[in-house]
Amino acid sequence: MSPEPKNALAYRRVLLKISGEALIGEQSFGIDINVARSVAEEIKQVHNLGIEVAVVVGGGNIFRGLSKSAGDMDRSSADYIGMLATVMNAVVLQDALEKIGIQTRVLSAIDIPQLAESFIRRRASRHLEKGRIVIFAAGTGNPFFSTDSAAALRALEIKADVILKATKVDGVYSADPMTNPTATRFESITYQEVLEKQLKVMDASAISLCMDINLPIVVFNMRTSGNIARVVQNEAGIGTRVCLKKP
Repeated sequence: MSPEPKNALAYRRVLLKISGEALIGEQSFGIDINVARSVAEEIKQVHNLGIEVAVVVGGGNIFRGLSKSAGDMDRSSADYIGMLATVMNAVVLQDALEKIGIQTRVLSAIDIPQLAESFIRRRASRHLEKGRIVIFAAGTGNPFFSTDSAAALRALEIKADVILKATKVDGVYSADPMTNPTATRFESITYQEVLEKQLKVMDASAISLCMDINLPIVVFNMRTSGNIARVVQNEAGIGTRVCLKKP
């Protein structure tokens, strides 16, 4: 089957934000290689449409600075360990993508030359232009900033058209749909409403950064096969769009 024509697509360049927990699968900890390969297949679908794809992956499946596993560690030290966890996830995802024939580069905010290239904005853009998947690892390279903030920052640096926030629910809800059966899903919502209602879309600093530049965010369920491709083709009813003004 030939790829869709580019004029049928909603975006030219996207940044996909995946949580580390998305790679756990049915395990309680760590990385399920089969899940990583499934995620890679989903990304390949989008890549085959002719879209430039960058990825930011979290590290919560291995270590998170703000968690019980960190105990009473110094926050900076704990955050740096969390950054190393994202590098591990990035290399796993790179391997999964390259096993299905997609050229991939990991760019790290922490210098680890044996595993990844150092992050340089122009280099990242050039990789994307050459049709490679780019995975950004190690967050922003600074403690006290989440991978949500890293996703917003990298998306702005590479001039992405949108942030695709992959979650385990099908959009943004008025409350947690896992615990509140009366929670309602928003088709679209403004950045300001997200901040005022304290909805757990992304952390406040990431939302504020996107709001300043008017970078849209689409929150969707990645557990449904083919959803990333549906989002980039602007299929109705998929996820929630976070933007400056409601359409």
